Amino acid sequence: MATHMTPDEFRRYGYEVVDWIANYWANLETVPVSPDLRPGEIAARMPDRAPETGDDFAAILGDLDRVVTPGLTHWQHPAFFGYFPANTSGPSVLGDLVCAGLGVQGMLWLSSPAATEVETVVLDWLADLLDLPPAFRSRAGGGGVIQDSASSAALVATLAALHRASGGEWRRAGIRQRYTVYTSTQGHSSIEKAARIAGAGDANVRAVEVDDEYRMRPDALRAALDADRAAGCTPALVVATIGTTSTTAVDPLPEIGAICCEYGVWLHVDAAYAGAAAVCPELRWSHAGVEYADSYCFDPHKWLLTGFDCDAFWLADRAELVRALTVLPEFLRNAATESGEVIDYRDWQVPLGRRFRALKLWFVLRWYGAEGLRAHIRSSVTVAQRFAEWVRADGRFEIVAPHPFSLVCFRLRGADAPNEELLRAVNATGQAYLTHTKVGGRYVLRLAVGAPATEERHAAATWKLIQAAADGRVTGSR
Repeated sequence: MATHMTPDEFRRYGYEVVDWIANYWANLETVPVSPDLRPGEIAARMPDRAPETGDDFAAILGDLDRVVTPGLTHWQHPAFFGYFPANTSGPSVLGDLVCAGLGVQGMLWLSSPAATEVETVVLDWLADLLDLPPAFRSRAGGGGVIQDSASSAALVATLAALHRASGGEWRRAGIRQRYTVYTSTQGHSSIEKAARIAGAGDANVRAVEVDDEYRMRPDALRAALDADRAAGCTPALVVATIGTTSTTAVDPLPEIGAICCEYGVWLHVDAAYAGAAAVCPELRWSHAGVEYADSYCFDPHKWLLTGFDCDAFWLADRAELVRALTVLPEFLRNAATESGEVIDYRDWQVPLGRRFRALKLWFVLRWYGAEGLRAHIRSSVTVAQRFAEWVRADGRFEIVAPHPFSLVCFRLRGADAPNEELLRAVNATGQAYLTHTKVGGRYVLRLAVGAPATEERHAAATWKLIQAAADGRVTGSR
């Protein structure tokens, strides 16, 4: 019968796991980016039942190679250009290891003071690195917290907005009238999901029209707000986006923010992908107008070398969110909380419990420093701009949207079907991985640069592969 792993056993097997991860990273470039599998193949390699007696650790480690890695799409692969990047890094992994090893629960300041105070300081550091407005600092009455994802950030922003719009009635009595939520037609699906969960409902989410660069039109937002007011609805939340999912469009925050102030509507800024770019001064133009925001978020787990999950979420006035979400049962009462001198992050999120989320971000900021983070962002942007130049030089292709960051949206001119076949053929080789979207009703290929090991040569090889597929010289088989 297996017993608890002793510290000595943990040390021995831990070294083996670290070696395994290091070897995985070292050999990534030699393996296909995505697997060639049918549904169910991985499950078939596993027994029907959990083991009755504990397995030898060597067998567990061996099954990482036999069962797990053959079924992975390798998001850290230098030729992974799909979706948005999901960075990780050595410092992040080591920070996660420490978090797991400590095993503390940071729901209250009292339950582990360091878990709260390190997070508060690290989020203030990050706000400084992005040059966010002073109101978002903890010492100014705002402050930051780590959510699991931008979807959770959208949800808690929605809850706070409903609490404000209802004058507190939402928390006490629930939804008793029609509250409306606004985002552009390019806004993330999480906004609609948040409205559902919060009780506002799909029917009260307004998709505001965009301009020819896929940015929310302020005039269309104003018209939607006026129409809803006239219909007896209460506008509660506007979500503006810095770096939309399909094309990385940047909504005109100065105009949108001014409208939200005029109408008294909560403004949440979703910068999930592109927020990281603001560590570079030359890219901070994208954040013009963010001073209007009541809340703002971005994902260090996308483009800032911090492993999933890690969304940085800030509030201009943390008291508004705390009033919306706080519940204090007797078993959580304590002198520190009642003094008002501490932050209890349980009141900033949906769950009660939380791990020591800030450790991996702290490790990343300490290891890379601002210079290292800027170098990573700039490298990704440079590679993407080079790729866009190659696309423009080939008359068969077109760029379909501006590309200010590290995403390039492009397509073969003409019908959708050849583009669908092109993507299938490229991905089926295992030599690269791209994803698609629809822009203006047309099927579009997306190449998103950001994996830590990606260099210009990887993008160049992928472009040659795309050209060969367009020529019919790639069958898509391995």
